[in-house]
Formats: sequence, C-alpha cells, structure tokens
Amino acid sequence: MSISLGRTRSSFALATAVVAGVLALTGCSGEEKPASAAPAASPTRHAASPPAADRAGHVERETVSRAPEPVDDGKVLLSVEPRKGNAELPLTREIGVGNLDIQVDCQGKGTLDVDLKPVEFSFSLECVDGKVRSTSNEIRLKSARGEGSVRITAPSTVTWALTVQQ
Repeated sequence: MSISLGRTRSSFALATAVVAGVLALTGCSGEEKPASAAPAASPTRHAASPPAADRAGHVERETVSRAPEPVDDGKVLLSVEPRKGNAELPLTREIGVGNLDIQVDCQGKGTLDVDLKPVEFSFSLECVDGKVRSTSNEIRLKSARGEGSVRITAPSTVTWALTVQQ
C-alpha cells in the first residue's frame, strides 16, 4: 500500500507541476498590435494612455489633472495643463517633417474641437461628465511648416489638457 501511495503522491506532484507550467505558458499574453503607418496627411487614432480604450480609441480616467505625457521621446511643441473654454496657443517650435501627434484629455459635458494651423488638421472629441476621455491623433507631414498654433474650441463646462509633439 505504501508503494501505491508513494506513486500516487509522485503522480499528483508531477501533474500539478505540468498544470502550473501550462498555465504559466498560456496565461495572459498582454500582446499589443503595432500601430500601422499612417498615409500622408491622414490621421490615425489610438489610445493615449495605458488604461483600456473603447472602440474609437478613447480612454477613461477619473480627472484631468495634468497634460498628457509625451510618447516615444518626441520633441514637445506644446504642453497645456488643465484649463476650460476656448484657447489659441502658439507652438514653441517650428513644425518639421515627419509624424506630428496631438494628445488630448477632456472631461465635462460637451464637444471639444482641435484645429492645428497652418497644417489644416482638425478633429473633435466628445467629452462626458465624470470621466476623462483621451485621444491621440497623428499626422505624417511631408514638408516642414514655420510657426504654428493650436486652436481649442470647448464649452466652459469642459476641462481639457493637451500635448503636441513631433
């Protein structure tokens, strides 16, 4: 009987080790799909932050407390801490050739419109009460631009922050 019990314990230990190994190998992959290259002057939307995004690429957090973090070591052309209402803000550097990314966070009821000059690139973000909506829009520029500005149009009920980088 002791031989049988010893074999049962060994079999159980082996089975447990195999199951643990399989679970470790087949657990959550955390796989991210690479962003596809955007055609010239065509915007792409993707989540600006690690939290889960909805189908349109919007991310929800609790409050707009700071400007979105720059990504991929890009040069920051403009970073705006949370504020309300309309604004027209100059970029701190010239717009060069390559990808230009605008990240926006907003909270409060209303639509926020973003317009980048002189590129003629614009988009809207529907903001909601009680949650932060975030988006990141990217455009690939084939030629450099001189001075630029970002115009935000938003109702006074909307708090927003943004970062423009290249």
